[in-house]
Amino acid sequence: MTSVEKSANALRDIINNSPNIVFFGGAGVSTESNIPDFRSENGLFTATQRYGYPPEQLLSRTFFDNNPELFFQYYKENLIHPDAKPNGAHLALAALEQQGKLRAVITQNVDGLHQAAGSHNVLELHGTNHAHYCVNCQNSYTLGYAQDTANCEIFVPKCSKCGATVRPGIVLYEEALDENVMQAAVEAISAADCVIVGGTSLMVYPAAGLLRYFKGRNLVLINRTQTPYDNQANLVIRDSIAEVLALAIG
Repeated sequence: MTSVEKSANALRDIINNSPNIVFFGGAGVSTESNIPDFRSENGLFTATQRYGYPPEQLLSRTFFDNNPELFFQYYKENLIHPDAKPNGAHLALAALEQQGKLRAVITQNVDGLHQAAGSHNVLELHGTNHAHYCVNCQNSYTLGYAQDTANCEIFVPKCSKCGATVRPGIVLYEEALDENVMQAAVEAISAADCVIVGGTSLMVYPAAGLLRYFKGRNLVLINRTQTPYDNQANLVIRDSIAEVLALAIG
């Protein structure tokens, strides 16, 4: 039996005995859909070499306000992946929701792949790049509108009504997370008897702090590297999250 099979079997046992499951995921869930993790060492190096600034600065509210052209160049070249498809993890979680066992997906990703896979109760802590809006009149726009060069001045999309900048619906550095989304996430984790954490180092706050609200029986961590919560978990898995979830849930 392979390592992945052993991990999947152990996870399946926990899932079978857990009627209220919450999944909390990060960038590692989407890297298996070929979406790079811009916070990784390679992402940091690439951003600094190509754009002259680290990702955290490029994606900050201050940088958006002061350097919109470079902000949107980085955003469009690194955070939009129109060809990305849901992988085994996304599809397995959608199936688990359909079974009535998975009550919520809490994600730090902005790519919309959980919804594309069929999940409905998705709490996007950092917003989504599938929604855009005017900073002045709040008019809503699609991702396609923001990508269409006919609607842009250089890289910057402009509102068709008032001419102001159209920004992505993601939470930038220096901005607060949406209070309603955070409250819903706290309530979901507080009520869960099992939380499966996948593809996140649990180092980015305030999102990582959500686990302090978990009072259930089983905490499962699926991540390639160690996390600060490893010693509190009932099961720690270092294998591919897509492979493990696909085998465990089917």
